[in-house]
Amino acid sequence: MYFILSKLFWFVFCLSNFLLLIMVLGAFLSLIGHRRIGQFFLLPGLVAFFAIGFLPIDEWSARTLETRFPPWQEDGRPVDGIIVLGGSINLGPSSAWNSLSMNSAADRIVALADLSRRYPAAKIVFTGGYGSLFGRAISEADVLGRHSSQLGLSQDRIIYERESRNTRENATFTMAMLNPKPSEHWLLATSAWHMPRSMGLFRKAGWTIEAYPVGWTTSPGFEDSGAVIESSSHLARFDVIFREWIGLVAARLAGYSDELLPHP
Repeated sequence: MYFILSKLFWFVFCLSNFLLLIMVLGAFLSLIGHRRIGQFFLLPGLVAFFAIGFLPIDEWSARTLETRFPPWQEDGRPVDGIIVLGGSINLGPSSAWNSLSMNSAADRIVALADLSRRYPAAKIVFTGGYGSLFGRAISEADVLGRHSSQLGLSQDRIIYERESRNTRENATFTMAMLNPKPSEHWLLATSAWHMPRSMGLFRKAGWTIEAYPVGWTTSPGFEDSGAVIESSSHLARFDVIFREWIGLVAARLAGYSDELLPHP
């Protein structure tokens, strides 16, 4: 039920969707003669839409998440296992064209290939099922398994968890599957902006695990060198980060995490 409600909630309250809806509502009310009420919806919606689209609000919002866990530093201890979260594979195009198609979180797959070579004795776990309410139920793990040779990996090098639909299930299903010993040294690889919520959920599920963040989207100190002028890019990133903040609050309120904003 939590999974279904989260998807329905996000369909409406995805910020770009929400702003568009209230602007359309405001315009409609104005057209049918309720000008004052219409402006109450339309003007704030327009201001927010342009502010998020043309100001670096997405950068500021993402930076708090991405700086929460620093880049992982090797300390000489052997690594017993590495968990790589799904969310990086485009299921439809990958299945339609029988080719591995990845999205903006592809750094997770790069990390999987890199870490599997650097730590040949470690267990490599990819956890990713089907996270949509509609369409064919094709798991990310199945897609990656069919194309692991493109990464230079044999299929049996990776342990696949195929049933999870969200990060909480990533944590609980891998715990049930692997039952790690408290003395084992495990790493969790996911996008830097997703790491705080992931660590909170994994810790609550019983994991003792270290953060291995990848795929930073912010550039502190180098903002001007890669300035983005397309409003669509700012809106798209803010949608992702806004969703992550909502996820942090929801996880804490539901008791799936012991911290609102987990830290090392």
